[in-house]
Amino acid sequence: DAVTFNIKRGEILGLIGPNGAGKTTCFNAITGVYRPTSGSVTFDGAPIGRIKRHQITRLGIARTFQNIRLFGEMTALENVMVGTDARHHTSVPGALIRSPRHRREERSAIERSAALLHFVGIAHRGEEKAKNLPYGDQRRLEIARALATEPKLLCLDEPAAGFNPSEKSALIELIQKIRDDGYTVLLIEHDMRLVMGVTD
Repeated sequence: DAVTFNIKRGEILGLIGPNGAGKTTCFNAITGVYRPTSGSVTFDGAPIGRIKRHQITRLGIARTFQNIRLFGEMTALENVMVGTDARHHTSVPGALIRSPRHRREERSAIERSAALLHFVGIAHRGEEKAKNLPYGDQRRLEIARALATEPKLLCLDEPAAGFNPSEKSALIELIQKIRDDGYTVLLIEHDMRLVMGVTD
């Protein structure tokens, strides 16, 4: 109840608290999973508490989840390509007949997705099914898919869950790299060492 915070462009902000404090609920309100019953959520000066999830994604908010949500039977590259759909403009009929616009967007999606796999450090996993990837690479893949939506704000919900110390160190480097690439990051994490090591 009564949570209030602001996040500045280019900032890494940590949202901390004990289990059950409402951190993920806050994420769900920001990303349109839940509609707030009171108060407001504002993004880039506009209220977003009553709009649909896909509209929030198009405005520039993306997230990852505590429990990884990948398409297990699809390759890593295909999973990231799903994220690029948020920026496509081809109609359903255009996709069905493979219009020139659809083909251009598809080529662009493949190139962008491959670049993001490289960015998060798993370019060599592109043709592997998501379900066969090591746990840490699945986490990186979920981040790549979120980045594929071209967000202004990236919400990471416990991205280090299940990580060993070396994986956590690598994650800190990745989050800083994401910020250095121009993204704003809102982070939920229980590991206070990680939070203090990466947030502004």
